Parts: sequence; C-alpha cells; structure tokens
Amino acid sequence: MTSIPSLEEIQSLEEALHQPDTRRCRRTLEILLADGFMEIGASGSVYDRTTIMELLEREPGTDGNNVETANYALKPISSDAVLLTYETRRSTPNGSVQCVLRSSIWKYDGCKWQMLFHQGTVKP
Repeated sequence: MTSIPSLEEIQSLEEALHQPDTRRCRRTLEILLADGFMEIGASGSVYDRTTIMELLEREPGTDGNNVETANYALKPISSDAVLLTYETRRSTPNGSVQCVLRSSIWKYDGCKWQMLFHQGTVKP
C-alpha cells in the first residue's frame, strides 16, 4: 500500500502545471501527466495526453493573465490515487474574470505521483 501524500505535495505538483516554463517543457509534462491522461476543459472540450502536451507547448510564456487559486482539498480514492479539488480565478488585462472549479486525479505509478485526469467547470 502506498502512503497517502500530503495536500502540500500534490498541491505543489498541481501548481507546477500552472507555470509557463512547466507547460512548455515536454519532458516535464511527460513526467507529470500519466499515460492515459484525459482532461475535460472548462470549455467542455476533451483532450488526451498527446493533444494537451502539444497545446501547452505552444502556449505563450506570459499572456498577461493572472491566476489565483484557493480552497484546496485532497481526498484519497484508493491506495494509490487521490482527488484534488480547488478553485481558480483568472483575470485578464481587459478586466474579465473567470472562476473555475477544478478537480484532478493523481495516481502513484510506483515511483512518482502523476496526474491521470483533470476537469475544469466554470463557476456561475
């Protein structure tokens, strides 16, 4: 049985994926995103691991957006998987704001924790 990671450990991995340098580095993404990874974006679009890595690699380094995170919670869902939930608030230079409820499943592969699933749902 794997020991359950701390909230801080998984939160740190999650927040690494918010960073432009991480998002543009294929090797880092290969380490953080599990084989079989799937994302349902806040837009409703569904992405597989290859597609999301290609999209993230092409993202601009800084686009003027500001992301704030809050209300992290971690729940074990099996002996080698946890569910992380939290909220993001993104504001852009033009003044628009989008709040999104987020959830990620992180799975232990025997050596490291990797994100297996992510979903963002726009908060009304």
